[in-house]
Amino acid sequence: MMGGMTRTRYAAGAAALTMTGGAVTMLVALVAAPGPWWQGYVSEAGTFGQPHAAPYRWGLLGFALGVAVLGRALRAGARGAVATACLLGAAVMAGTSAVVPCSNRCPLPPYEATTAADVVHTAASIAGLVVLAGAMAAIALTGPRPATRRLAAGAVTLTVPLGAALGLTMLLAGRGPLSAVLERVVLAVAVSWLVGTALLTAAAPAATTPPGSPSRADRGSGRGAR
Repeated sequence: MMGGMTRTRYAAGAAALTMTGGAVTMLVALVAAPGPWWQGYVSEAGTFGQPHAAPYRWGLLGFALGVAVLGRALRAGARGAVATACLLGAAVMAGTSAVVPCSNRCPLPPYEATTAADVVHTAASIAGLVVLAGAMAAIALTGPRPATRRLAAGAVTLTVPLGAALGLTMLLAGRGPLSAVLERVVLAVAVSWLVGTALLTAAAPAATTPPGSPSRADRGSGRGAR
């Protein structure tokens, strides 16, 4: 029991470091790209021809790895199965977005002509956000600790309406200042929740037997005596 808890904490700590490193790498590549960093889609920093496209995509791959490690760390029987599945799904979608970058300016229908890579990249990004919201909801309802449940509840409360507004903006207005701001806010909420959850899990106290309470071995021997 204690060994499993220790492994969980170490895995969560590794996930926090990996996700933070990936997110910082992506942010640096985004800010260093030509033009104002708060305009356009975030994924434009990883398109072919951008000076820092490779660091951006490697940062996204590292971030995806951290999400997968966090999913494994949160696995705790049936209670954590849904959250783990959602986080692993989000990691796969993030990795797909990194491996399949969109074309210049990330064109989306119905306003611009798109390529197959644009469709795959966008679909993976949207699906990743949806399953990530599912992980937030699962932890808010069944998380093992009050702090992680409250953090998840706050994150999903922000992510669902903001994500819906982003989707509608992309569909009805296309690329523009509003979609750029909404996308960055949604991503900031998602990254903050993931790293915060990993840190809370890594800092969780080890389970101990309260003083005066019978140990598991004692309870087992008592049942055998009866």
